Amino acid sequence: MNIVIFGPPGAGKGTQSNLIVKKFKLHQLSTGELLRREIKNNTEFGQKISTIINQGNLVSDEVVGNLIEKHISNKDYKNRLIFDGYPRNLVQAMNLDNILKKYDQKVDIALKLSVSLETIKKRIIERKNLEKRADDSEQIAIKRYSTYENNIKPIIDFYKKSDLLKEVNGEGSVTQISDKISGLIDGIKGWLYKIGQYKYAKYKFINYGSYRRNKYSTK
Repeated sequence: MNIVIFGPPGAGKGTQSNLIVKKFKLHQLSTGELLRREIKNNTEFGQKISTIINQGNLVSDEVVGNLIEKHISNKDYKNRLIFDGYPRNLVQAMNLDNILKKYDQKVDIALKLSVSLETIKKRIIERKNLEKRADDSEQIAIKRYSTYENNIKPIIDFYKKSDLLKEVNGEGSVTQISDKISGLIDGIKGWLYKIGQYKYAKYKFINYGSYRRNKYSTK
């Protein structure tokens, strides 16, 4: 199973991703972490990324896509990936879809953590007091939230069209949110098991979201 999880900064994507990884034995892909790791390891790819950043430029969708493909192509991670905060725009969403298809995979569920700006600001203040993070401030939180909201709609529409989008109320406790997400994932896993994701049926099929099931099946 491959999962996409996204939400505004401060929504708890990282926390929930870690919990999903542990419970469902997945491999987490955070583009920020992948970029930092390549730079730290001083790989050829990392040197290229470092040069781009040092020149004051943003890492392109193509470069990020190449980095993502490096992990998708790893057979150890096949159908065991959770994409944390990626894709960030429609181009990346379409690129991810194409890369997964290239390696006979797909996104099985896209989780959207919905949290209000007021809740985000409250969490930022609490985190700043606890962790003393210099990048945490109400002004920065508002700017990041606004940027997220402006960029996310095309991605939401993209996954809605494939019936993959599941919206999760991110206002509750970590445990409450985790339980909700686990229920959604268990439901998808159960459906994949019932339809026999890797089988070929002999009868006529009809579309069901991004999957196809036997028209005459009662399952």
